[in-house]
Amino acid sequence: MVNRPNTKKARLARHARVRKKIHGTAACPRLNVFRSLKHIYAQLIDDDKGVTLVSASTAEKSFEEYGGNIDAAKKVGKLLAERAAAKNIENCVFDRGGYIYHGRVQGLAEGAREGGLKF
Repeated sequence: MVNRPNTKKARLARHARVRKKIHGTAACPRLNVFRSLKHIYAQLIDDDKGVTLVSASTAEKSFEEYGGNIDAAKKVGKLLAERAAAKNIENCVFDRGGYIYHGRVQGLAEGAREGGLKF
């Protein structure tokens, strides 16, 4: 019998390890990323108050294309940066959520940087 590693449990452990060091404030919120097979989600979170300031995802009704590729992730990053600029947020801390900085996570980060967010 083959024992497969529990990848979700491993990702949550990596995320917890990263979250020990990263903390978002109102002036410099945390950019949190979650990716599923079909969609990618991003939020700017103020950890002091426990409030989501801005969010964007491919699951929104206004997003019409397939959300499980790098191009969609870049568009979500740009959309998040536009919404953050509307709320006068320029700086943030990037929280990759335990995922490798590669592919869709990297695409979202690059899109957010192109949109004007600094991290």
